[in-house]
Amino acid sequence: MEEQYNVKITKYALSQMKEIRDYIADELLAPQVAYDLFSEMKKMAASLENMLKRNPLVDSEKWRKQGIRKTIVKNFIIYYWADDGHRTVHITAVVYRKRNQLVELGKMELE
Repeated sequence: MEEQYNVKITKYALSQMKEIRDYIADELLAPQVAYDLFSEMKKMAASLENMLKRNPLVDSEKWRKQGIRKTIVKNFIIYYWADDGHRTVHITAVVYRKRNQLVELGKMELE
């Protein structure tokens, strides 16, 4: 059994999650969908406390070398990496699937 990790959502990733939630609620006029998606993202984040390596490393060699992994929630890819020394998972970005992932990865913070 893997040790339990703390999960930290970077300011950048949290701002992306809130932007997605607000867009769905305000622009698409679907507040319940926005709430459900935001809740599902937070639930997935919490699940990374255990078995965080169940998700694949990213395809890009540049980011794979840094241990960046990804998981999917609905139409969004959530990127994270593990600091084994401090037993912390850092969620670094939340990106809509149809966006250019390499461009978006370049914007994330590796706190």
